[in-house]
Amino acid sequence: MDWLDDLIRTFFDFSAMAEVLPQMLAVGLANTLIISVAATVIGLVLGMLVAVAGISTAPWLRIPARVYTDLFRGVPAILTILLIGQGFAKLSQSIFGPSPYPLGIIALSLIASAYIGEIFRAGIQSVDKGQLEACRALGMNYARAMRLVVVPQGVRRVLPALVNQFIAIVKDSSLVYFLGLLASERELFRVGQDAAILSGNLSPLLLAGVFYLVITVPLTHLVNYFDQRFRTGRRKAGPVSGLKELDELDSGSPLTTGSATGSATGSKA
Repeated sequence: MDWLDDLIRTFFDFSAMAEVLPQMLAVGLANTLIISVAATVIGLVLGMLVAVAGISTAPWLRIPARVYTDLFRGVPAILTILLIGQGFAKLSQSIFGPSPYPLGIIALSLIASAYIGEIFRAGIQSVDKGQLEACRALGMNYARAMRLVVVPQGVRRVLPALVNQFIAIVKDSSLVYFLGLLASERELFRVGQDAAILSGNLSPLLLAGVFYLVITVPLTHLVNYFDQRFRTGRRKAGPVSGLKELDELDSGSPLTTGSATGSATGSKA
């Protein structure tokens, strides 16, 4: 059973896990969440602009939006991160300093916006056209009808897909380490990798995987809950039985009262 002992020492060295756990929590987890949330927020804003431009009737808006979407969805994420992180390094140093951290967030935001733009476009186009026509009949212009009626309905329909995209961003945040982050900017994967190299053990990387699971698995179940909720809608209360109300009506009706009075008179006679 030597292979089993080697397997346990390689992946389940709890002392190595305990040693790197503080850095995982204070540095790795914090930076992973910062990168993911920042890229998602920027991606939501850019994605909505891409979606609106993609459904526009103006070719000068629709065609660039289509090219942008195809470009960032077709190129591998790691290639986009390296091209932006290394190609704009000098410009970033004059704005953000020597850290490539902001460029990693920007690269992930551009990738996310391409996917989120398609999600928003599908949601907006799934809204019945009669909604827009009704708004125009009420005197709303196109922009106001889209902002107040059509877009909110479309966004509500694609919330599960947006949560799925956030899960993808959390996992893709591990690719930012290729840019060479500072020690205080390392995300979960980089912290686990550095600890694995120093200790010669893969247990820190396994711990990093556990942290990713802790983030993504609850979100996956949340997606399933939202999807089921939006498909079935809110359950309405079941119909109340009308037998009780029928008895009350029968007891107070003239026919019932008259028949009861006649029976009482007949009994006295």
